[in-house]
Amino acid sequence: MRSKQHTALVTGGGSGIGLAVAKMLAHEGFRVIIAGRSLDRLQQAVAEAPALHPLALDVSSEKDVSRAFDTLMESDMMPDVLINNAGAAATAPLERTSLKVWQSMLDVNLTGAFLCTRAVLPHMKAQQFGRIITVASTAALKGYAYTAAYTAAKHGILGMTRTLALELAGTGVTANAVCPGFTDTDIVRTSVQNIVEKTGRSAKAALNELTHHNPENRLIRPEEVADTVLWLAGEKASAINGQAIAVACGEVM
Repeated sequence: MRSKQHTALVTGGGSGIGLAVAKMLAHEGFRVIIAGRSLDRLQQAVAEAPALHPLALDVSSEKDVSRAFDTLMESDMMPDVLINNAGAAATAPLERTSLKVWQSMLDVNLTGAFLCTRAVLPHMKAQQFGRIITVASTAALKGYAYTAAYTAAKHGILGMTRTLALELAGTGVTANAVCPGFTDTDIVRTSVQNIVEKTGRSAKAALNELTHHNPENRLIRPEEVADTVLWLAGEKASAINGQAIAVACGEVM
């Protein structure tokens, strides 16, 4: 049992892994804020789960992050559990990756997590409790062809997490990464469609191109990722710090 009700902020919380995490945390008694760029998507999520609180936020904008966290502080909604989940994926051979695409992958997948984490740290350290959980990817632990920008950003997330864990040791605040394999989300569905359009393969063959990395030859379910996040968010996970936990059926060990 938790000694108090904790407040969790889930970025990219309007769909996919983020929404699965938000629903699970709310079910377990957390006060949950879901953040994202699309207010319509957030409102649709709240219609599914009325306990969730929507927050319009572009994590890649320093100004927007500062504004959002000032609002949370003023309304006594400052999170002591931060789930850095906002992300995007773009694929191309490195030699055909534009600087714009490269920068956009770093902005949303890496800089966004940095900005949100930096904003929440003073509050967490002051109350001597906090959980920073960043949804990375198995791409933080290995390479995948045609994903140079995305993989670089996810490797960066892991480096930031490990450094932060050392800086926070003894404060009551922990930092960990969760690294799912290919997961049944809109990002993967878009990837499958891109493979179909570019190669002429069937949707089944395109999906197999992604799932063959998984020893169980399947997509990870968002709820499986959410289970791991829930554990890390708890008070009893205080000794888990600086870890990259793969949720990938043994794809990486």
